Amino acid sequence: MKVDGKLTRTIWLEPDTWSVGIIDQTQLPHRYVTTRLTTLDEAAHAIKSMQVRGAPLIGAAAAYGLCLALRNDASDQGLENGYATLLKTRPTAINLKWALDEIAAAVRNQPREARVAAAYRRAAEIAEEDVVINQAIGRNGCALIEKFAARKNGAPVNVLTHCNAGWLAAVDWGTALAPVYTAFEKGVKLHVWVDETRPRNQGAALTAWELGQHGVPHTVIADNTGGHLMQHGLVDMAIVGTDRVTAQGDVCNKIGTYLKALAAKDNDVPFYVGLPSPTIDFSVVDGVAEIPIEERSHDEQATMTGRTSDGRIETVRVVPDGSAVANYGFDVTPARLISGLITERGVIPATRAALAETFPERAGVQPAGS
Repeated sequence: MKVDGKLTRTIWLEPDTWSVGIIDQTQLPHRYVTTRLTTLDEAAHAIKSMQVRGAPLIGAAAAYGLCLALRNDASDQGLENGYATLLKTRPTAINLKWALDEIAAAVRNQPREARVAAAYRRAAEIAEEDVVINQAIGRNGCALIEKFAARKNGAPVNVLTHCNAGWLAAVDWGTALAPVYTAFEKGVKLHVWVDETRPRNQGAALTAWELGQHGVPHTVIADNTGGHLMQHGLVDMAIVGTDRVTAQGDVCNKIGTYLKALAAKDNDVPFYVGLPSPTIDFSVVDGVAEIPIEERSHDEQATMTGRTSDGRIETVRVVPDGSAVANYGFDVTPARLISGLITERGVIPATRAALAETFPERAGVQPAGS
């Protein structure tokens, strides 16, 4: 996607071919800063501090982080230490564990001297596969947007999204926003309602920034505004991303997603989820009961960071001293509230049967005739 008119990705290998470049997303939207990761600890910090975030990008960053770990120590112990260090950085997004498992499988039976090269090869494949998958999600979701456009008689299709599931959350294109970008590139008239997404404001800070960089019409709204807009017919469809989808189609996404799904259901607004297949966790069935929900620093909830009128970036406290603060990072939307899952293999129902039939290799189901 584009930054200042130039095609850009969120993660890349530097010219030295081994260190990893990233966009520091904690600096957006007021500063565009890139940084270089050279060690396992730097990669783990980048994931934990949310310099990189979003399930697909977390997976790619973890893959390259394990490469950096093996570059320092390619022994079995080095592999185990790197795996364990990265695994504990973010507990909710299943792409993290998936990517680490992919790298571990690629190197485990290799001689020690071949492990680093094998790890970098698989990490590069993971990054490229993410781009291809998200392009397919874009095409499949675009067809939905075009159907709404056909009924609008030239008026823009209004899409509501929550958090950031655009290209900043992936290697490129994104998940929930890939259909938006694809439709926009095809000339479909659309407009995006962007939830601010407290407490970290990923919508206001990241989604609005990337949509603006690409020229997509959008409006930032307070998190509590979506239901009102739906009641007044100002939302045609909602598309969100996800950090983990269970075997029965429950969706775990940024806190507040469940409330948007409830409002959408009450107002007959279609509620879609864009997801790449590595985000599906067939080992989990009941999302509410089984998915670990990350609890993050109280400071994220108690403070806000922004740019002052004279250009300074300042963090201020908005909660009284002494007040207790709870900062849950995610919630779970039950499958019954979801109109469809937009995957790289099509738009499917949020059901166990549809997921297993569409992704039998991940579900452990043998395809018919095999």
